[in-house]
Amino acid sequence: MLSGRTLRDLRLTAGLSQVEVARRVGIVATVLSAYERGRRQPSVEVAGRIIEALGYDITFVRRLDPEVQARRLVDVLTLAEALPYRPRPLATARW
Repeated sequence: MLSGRTLRDLRLTAGLSQVEVARRVGIVATVLSAYERGRRQPSVEVAGRIIEALGYDITFVRRLDPEVQARRLVDVLTLAEALPYRPRPLATARW
């Protein structure tokens, strides 16, 4: 899901106030503030409306989310650990 920090950064980058984004989404500014501070989590539907109100595409935003990036990193490291170990001979210096 979208982190509050990511949501806030996207809003500020778009140059919009909490009041303007909340109006576009159909929620009150205090709820948007709670989302940005991590005190509440928006539903998937509301998160999508917020992203659209900010002028972004959901696929772009998912790539920015630190939680998504962390999960991807864990997946890659897990796959790397599963690979067979094949020691390579040490390279010798050629002079």
